[in-house]
Amino acid sequence: MKIGVIRFPGTNCDRDVHHALELAGAEADYVWWKDEDLTDYDGIVIPGGFSYGDYLRAGAIASITPVIDGVKALVKEEKPVLGICNGAQILGEIGLVPGVFITNEYPKFNCQSIELKVKTTRSPFTSYYKKDEVVQIPIAHAEGRFYTEDVELLHDQDQILFQFNDENPNGSIEKITGVCDESGLVCAMMPHPERACEKILGSDDGLKVFKGMIDNS
Repeated sequence: MKIGVIRFPGTNCDRDVHHALELAGAEADYVWWKDEDLTDYDGIVIPGGFSYGDYLRAGAIASITPVIDGVKALVKEEKPVLGICNGAQILGEIGLVPGVFITNEYPKFNCQSIELKVKTTRSPFTSYYKKDEVVQIPIAHAEGRFYTEDVELLHDQDQILFQFNDENPNGSIEKITGVCDESGLVCAMMPHPERACEKILGSDDGLKVFKGMIDNS
């Protein structure tokens, strides 16, 4: 499976994601923000970082670049798309997942390892976990507070992938920190699974996100 890793000016987690994808068994390739044709790829990851310096609003400028048309085209082809941190913000900006990720309740950059609870296994990205399994995956964001005006719809359609287990470090509604579209093939998550893909990093719980994307899409 060939997965494209999108790079914007300000992206800084691309190499970590590339490494995690290779560990999970994929062929990974970097994709520049100017590239609109993504037909060679079986899936896409939008990594974390600060695309365009988070100018105006996190993900706002990245959301109108040529590569986004290619991402939308892949979604129509039912190919998996994963947005991590800044990538999640971008997916929210372009409406591929429900809700948005806004400034933390306490407006400060928060970087820590934290426990997440897996809320559903119907998406490829959570298919290698057990429902209600608790995993350790780091967060690193200042604009990661999830908000939606219709959280009940997410429950009804089983679109909540991850919640913070105990503490709510950014004030997200119902501790939600990972969601998917109705198909389950588009995932937006604020925590960084690529930073938890090897035991030497303190946890390898995040590797299953990539394995599920590759094996079960």
